[in-house]
Amino acid sequence: MTDRRHFIKQAGVLGAGLSLVPQLALASGKSERLVILHTNDWHSRIEPFPLDGGRLQGLGGAEQRMALLQKIRNENEHVLLLDSGDMFQGTPFFNLYGGELEFRLMSEMGYDAATLGNHDFDAGLEGLKKQLHHANFPILSANYDFSETELKGAFQPYHILRKGPFKIGLFGIGIQLKGLVPEPLYGRTRYLDPLTIANETANYLKKKQNCDTVICLSHLGYKYSDSKISDVILASESEEIDIILGGHTHTFMDKPVEILNKMKQPVIINQVGWGGVILGRLDLIWNKGKIGANPHNTMLKVS
Repeated sequence: MTDRRHFIKQAGVLGAGLSLVPQLALASGKSERLVILHTNDWHSRIEPFPLDGGRLQGLGGAEQRMALLQKIRNENEHVLLLDSGDMFQGTPFFNLYGGELEFRLMSEMGYDAATLGNHDFDAGLEGLKKQLHHANFPILSANYDFSETELKGAFQPYHILRKGPFKIGLFGIGIQLKGLVPEPLYGRTRYLDPLTIANETANYLKKKQNCDTVICLSHLGYKYSDSKISDVILASESEEIDIILGGHTHTFMDKPVEILNKMKQPVIINQVGWGGVILGRLDLIWNKGKIGANPHNTMLKVS
């Protein structure tokens, strides 16, 4: 099981380019690395941002992401690729293809899982259902109840997988759709309390399924000026979540942050802006049954 105090003591939340991997490897004689890569809110940005003088000009694009993913996979044995929602909407590609291109590209890139953002409902439930067969990865949604809609049974609340010695539990949490998405687009989808569902799901994954690491793919938003549920609140009110990979607020984070949960244990939160201009990365180092972390996010530039 993960000792999160050891996790922070040994590795901490480190800045870009700083690594404890050599020290850990020498201390144990053997270590295993899991590279967690993640995106959020790439909003149908298939091509890089145009060279128009904007602050994101020349950044992002599916081709750049694919090349970087291939490089990282060539260098590492155990790689996990995740997305935190709002894959759809933002460029004419979505208007033309309704999400097919986004899902097909993500499938080719080898995503292991994703969750739903509010804009992934922009073509309605029927439009989303129409494109799901193009996604060969699970889309996780624990707190949206689709049982009275045409998407009944289409999504899993959680997913468990193994990468080397790591047993990883993943689950998805979405934002309140009412007032954010026109009601006809989400229909009879029921919104369940994210704090309750997240804690129940994480507890099940950690204590019943014995997952070493529990990762929440969140589209709640990083934090707000009021008491609206956010990743920061979710982390502080959680018990068994180790990592929250967020979305929705388009927050560019230089490095992940650490929030103490209800048990005074650290939870790492990361979010990488929007438009697919950054590939988030968090290396977990398995050393004598303990897990340490080394995060370093990478800007995607046109070469």
